[in-house]
Amino acid sequence: MLHRPGARARLILGASVLALLAGPEAYAQAAAQTAGQETALETLVVTAQRREESANSVGMAIQAVRGEVLEQLHVTDTRDLSAFAPSFTVSQSYQGVPTYTLRGIGFNTINLSATSTVGTYVDEVAYAYPFMMTGPVFDLERVEVLKGPQGTLYGRNTTAGLIDFVTRKPTEDVEGALTAEIGNYQTKNLEGYVSGPLAEGLAGRLAFRMENSDKGWQVSNTRGERLGEADRWGVRGSLAFNPNDRLSVDASVSYWKNQSDTVAAQGIGFTPATANSPFLAPGLADYIAANPPTKATQADWAPESVRGVDIGIGPGHAGPLREDNTFLGVKLKVAYDLSDSVRLVSLTGYNDLKRRALFDWSGAPYEILLQRAVGDIESFSEELHLEGSTDRANWLVGAYYAKDEILDSNRTLLGQNANVGLIRFAGAGLLATPFNTGGYTAEQMAQAFRTYVDRGDIETKTWSVFANGDYRITEALKLTLGVRYTEDKQDYAGCSRDFNGSMLPNVNVVNRALYFQTYGVIPDQIAANACNTFDPATGQFGLVTSTLDENNVAWRVALDWTPAENLLLFGSVSRGAKAGATPINAANISTQNAPANQELLTAYEVGFKAGLLDRRMQANVSAFYYDYEDKQLSVYFADPIYTALSRLQNVPKGEAYGIDGEVTWRIMPELTLIASGTLLHTEVKGYVGINAAGQPQDFDGAPFLYSPKRSFALTALYSRELTSELGLQAAVNARWQSDSHADLEGDPRFVIEDYGLVNASIGLHSLDERWRVQLWGRNLTDEYYWTAVSSNANVVVRFPGQPRTYGASLTLSF
Repeated sequence: MLHRPGARARLILGASVLALLAGPEAYAQAAAQTAGQETALETLVVTAQRREESANSVGMAIQAVRGEVLEQLHVTDTRDLSAFAPSFTVSQSYQGVPTYTLRGIGFNTINLSATSTVGTYVDEVAYAYPFMMTGPVFDLERVEVLKGPQGTLYGRNTTAGLIDFVTRKPTEDVEGALTAEIGNYQTKNLEGYVSGPLAEGLAGRLAFRMENSDKGWQVSNTRGERLGEADRWGVRGSLAFNPNDRLSVDASVSYWKNQSDTVAAQGIGFTPATANSPFLAPGLADYIAANPPTKATQADWAPESVRGVDIGIGPGHAGPLREDNTFLGVKLKVAYDLSDSVRLVSLTGYNDLKRRALFDWSGAPYEILLQRAVGDIESFSEELHLEGSTDRANWLVGAYYAKDEILDSNRTLLGQNANVGLIRFAGAGLLATPFNTGGYTAEQMAQAFRTYVDRGDIETKTWSVFANGDYRITEALKLTLGVRYTEDKQDYAGCSRDFNGSMLPNVNVVNRALYFQTYGVIPDQIAANACNTFDPATGQFGLVTSTLDENNVAWRVALDWTPAENLLLFGSVSRGAKAGATPINAANISTQNAPANQELLTAYEVGFKAGLLDRRMQANVSAFYYDYEDKQLSVYFADPIYTALSRLQNVPKGEAYGIDGEVTWRIMPELTLIASGTLLHTEVKGYVGINAAGQPQDFDGAPFLYSPKRSFALTALYSRELTSELGLQAAVNARWQSDSHADLEGDPRFVIEDYGLVNASIGLHSLDERWRVQLWGRNLTDEYYWTAVSSNANVVVRFPGQPRTYGASLTLSF
């Protein structure tokens, strides 16, 4: 019953995809009727190899989407790109940091400070941390999704691939537009741009988007309160300066601010360590049993009257559950033609992200786990390269440098967490023992362990030298070679620490007693706001420090063969790397904050790109095999006090293989269909780790996280003239993915069930492009789905996707 609307959507999508992929025979009659009217597909130009060329002439798996299509289907967020590239998925961690996965390759960290396996770029400048992409998406020329390891051409190495957001550039003529939108949940959005010449050889562009919804889409099960209000805006200014034929300067400044509500979780069960705990908050078990979620809007969180007040030595978290984030991005690209065939290019980037947020992922109306995040990332990058061409070859050589300074911290509140109750109970029995050298009272112990701080300060430096070139051996055969040498260094200092005395009774009494029992040492007491992470090697509490200093060689060898016009066959072998990472965890033991080393992935890929039916159909298909070494994964650690806590670890071996492809068919001049899909197998090999119960478990054969075996998408674009002055435009997009998993153990509560989403728009416009009206909707079947499952040391929780949204827009252009 629960998934009946989604089942109908999946049935329609599956039938449509099968019909499309059946080939021209399925549409022979329709084709015959419209043969005289059909036109060839437009050539989409991409910059996947750092130069403009047809997407269908590049021997690699690329999915590119025009900005006009993104606008038609109301794509205003990075996570919406999976509607067009189904092998790309976005999941939300409990700290609100997006997790990107492409062809099964992802990194399930919760940390703001962690880079992704899927690189994100804006106009070729690396936005290395996924949270930098949480502002509004607007005024794009296109988006390019490059699949497979990337490292020989773009700034930073990645193992899964990259996404490049290409913004619209200043124009030679004056033009502009303003779009006003209204929608459900009291949504009122505004978007616009103005572009044109400013002086001789100088043009500028200013674009913005504002999003506001004053009615939250999540509703408390117990109080009727709401979460989910949106309040974010972004602006981008661009300049293009061309003083002469040899010099070009491309500069831009981007800024966004997000003050939207944070997303609440849905509680669905308990962790093994607390399922039968007598220290669960009174009424919590009954609440979970009585409120199984059946739709996206159901959720719950701690009332502010509980979590917002100070209790003795334990300060609370007052204020709204909301983000307060800002981002500034600066790009300067200078290109100078040294000759007719050689160009020198400098690309400078500066990004500054600040995050301040309060979120509750208790999944219930209790103070089980809330966090106030404070994060800062300041990133500088510089790339300098030479590029050139001859009659038979194209080449590029250069160097890259980047430095990032990061603060990643949060203050956690968990006064009604079962683990807190257990420690307070144990502490009460230890007050009369020699471990209570601080003379703590029963009242202080009963108030202890309500709040603490996790903090990490990280500095990373990366530099590389690289070369890439292709050589046309014959008119039909082209060889591509690329190599990059990289050195990455990361310095880390961090720990979990007391906050204004809240942790002192439990750490200085209970923890010291338990460490004596486990390790045979009694560490010194800590003072207020000092580190409470214990180092077994020294037998003391203190700051955890580490340095990762690694290097790698990424490379790519590819062969393209064009045996006939409009047919490209390609094969490649490539090696990619992702830099090592250090987590910011609730670290009881210092090994929880130990770094994970770099991961390596070797990819083998073959495919074809074929233009069929007089270029009215384009079919791009590839098969791939990934050999994975030292995959970085957030896993459990067997903790002597809390049973199982998080840490990063390298999984020695893994593999992924599959087939994905895209078919675009212009059935008639007015109608184009785009079908894409991925069949995927992922597998951890030979890994024994720790499960949620703190026990060893063999995870051999477990699938990678957030990696559905099947995912498909179908988009239909329709446009026609109704009169000599009026046109009609419509678009429908449907996407479906099979089950995936949020843990390695196969716990059924951590399954992300299969789901399908349908988005659409329809509108009228003047043929002189002076105005346009549009109706749009997303998740039209109101499918209940969730993108992530996690646990908060008590409750297993889901993070639901947004329910149906819809609205209308009016655009005026000049």
